[in-house]
Amino acid sequence: MLLLNVAHVSQLAQYLMVAEMVRVMDIPAQLDTRQPFAPRVRAWLDGAVLTPVQPQTDPLPVNLPSLNSTAVCMLAELHSRVDHVPAIVRLRKVADCHSHRS
Repeated sequence: MLLLNVAHVSQLAQYLMVAEMVRVMDIPAQLDTRQPFAPRVRAWLDGAVLTPVQPQTDPLPVNLPSLNSTAVCMLAELHSRVDHVPAIVRLRKVADCHSHRS
C-alpha cells in the first residue's frame, strides 16, 4: 500500500513507524497563499510517480496538508482522479511511547 504524505512530519519517530508498515510517498507541499491553490495541488499530484491505473486499483490513503483550504483542494482533485474519496490518515503528536523499565 502507498501512503501519499502531503503534510509536514513533526515527529520523525512516528513517520518511521508508519514507513515500516506502508510505502510512503512524500509530496513537498510548499504553498504561496497569495496564489490560487488548485493549480498548485494539481501540480503536486502530477509530480507524484503513480501509474495511471494505480490510484484506481490500489488503496491510496493520504496524510493531508494542515492548511484546511489546501486539504479541501487536495480531496477534490483526488476524488476527480480516482472517483472516490481516499482514506485519510491522521498523524497526531503523542508523548514519547518508549517505556522505561528499571
